Amino acid sequence: MKFTTKLYLLAFTLVTFVQANAQTTEQDSTLTITDKDNISRASVKKIDSVKPFSRRKADGIAAVIGDYLILDSDITKMREDAETQGVSASEITNCQLAGRLMENKLYAHQAMQDSTIVVSDAEISNMTDQQVSRMVSQIGSMEKLLDFYRKEDEQGLRDELFKINKERRLASVMQDRIVEEVEITPEEVREFFNRIPEDERPKFGDEVEIAQLVIKPEVPKEEEDKVVERLNEMRADILDGASFATKAVLYSEDATSSRGGQMTITREDPLDKDFKQVAFSLRAGEVSKPFKSEFGYHIIQLDKVRGQKLDIRHIIIIPKVTEKTVQEAKEKIEGIREEIVNGEITFDAAARKYSDEKETRGDGGQLINPKSGDTRFELTDVDPLIYEKVNNLEKGEVSLVLMDQNRTGQKFFKIITLTQRYPEHIADYSKDYTKIKELALREKQFDAIEKWQNEKIKETYIKINGDYKNCEFNSNWLKN
Repeated sequence: MKFTTKLYLLAFTLVTFVQANAQTTEQDSTLTITDKDNISRASVKKIDSVKPFSRRKADGIAAVIGDYLILDSDITKMREDAETQGVSASEITNCQLAGRLMENKLYAHQAMQDSTIVVSDAEISNMTDQQVSRMVSQIGSMEKLLDFYRKEDEQGLRDELFKINKERRLASVMQDRIVEEVEITPEEVREFFNRIPEDERPKFGDEVEIAQLVIKPEVPKEEEDKVVERLNEMRADILDGASFATKAVLYSEDATSSRGGQMTITREDPLDKDFKQVAFSLRAGEVSKPFKSEFGYHIIQLDKVRGQKLDIRHIIIIPKVTEKTVQEAKEKIEGIREEIVNGEITFDAAARKYSDEKETRGDGGQLINPKSGDTRFELTDVDPLIYEKVNNLEKGEVSLVLMDQNRTGQKFFKIITLTQRYPEHIADYSKDYTKIKELALREKQFDAIEKWQNEKIKETYIKINGDYKNCEFNSNWLKN
């Protein structure tokens, strides 16, 4: 394989083509990192050497991997999802899709055999709730979403997405386990770079370093008091016999409200620490007093303790800002911007002094790219909504005031500045060491995954059916 092709493949993440775009990590909307994942090199060796596909039943079994089935309809859905994410149908074959699905099933199957790998239902439920909310927002209505996924009701859709997300999460955790101890030395990075012919070295696009200063409208104390009072009234009604689930459906302001606020959680779940602390302090049947988390105010009822898991219900109400506090926040950030532009204070110092974003305040507002771990962002990674604003900024220039909102819909204001710009260039070992190290490490991780995969294929029950027997996979799925 040529190095240019190899590096292109290495530029993508190890897990590919996630159905329904099930991303759960909250990101600042300034920077939306997009991984249009390609088929990994472990999936298919040739894509032109397969016979034409014959007509077959829509729900026929294409393959069996351990405890998992791959249906013909799974491959069809995977193709549809890939196309909705902008991948041309001509760029992928059914053999590639089948290979990718078989890899994911193998990871998930092996994860289920490993007692040290735990994926909680609460984590998957939260993922599915956010996913459904995002998709409804994007497509316009639940009816349209159900029609797209050919489901008769919302619960049927949620059940299918839960199954998909859990399998995906198991596969992801298994992959992480395979590569977690893979490390690379500076000498290996240098050897990797020196193996690349000069005329095939990758070209890195325009990159920028960005800092931001955030001002959030204050929530008036009287608004917080109103929320606490409402929750206390609900708690009193529940203690008098009212249904917690009904209250959650009617009043809770998050996606779990449709399930009566029901959740299953463990101590390891990535939830607000105050939320977990309160939940695990309750006795079965007890209803907490109102308490505050980073998202709003809650009450929790503990339904059942199941070993290390809790079955709970919760209600969240988010205090609202007022037009007055929104206007005050806007005027405040406009004043800060004026101070910076007039040279009265540096952006760095202003961010450290005024910014309400605790994650970046200590670094003068400097943003970290979650994909690479450094401060550089390729311009193509920047949210299209502000791409033009970032692209038109000169180094040190400050943007106009921008309005944004977090995942709960709360508005805030920000200004951004361009701290550095790096023009498009051919990879340079000294200047681009971090990126080159990432590519070299990813190659080593691919090698580790291929070795693991070939070992596990030998010991796992695998059956390939129909025309997929004619695919030429790089891994020995057919056990020839």
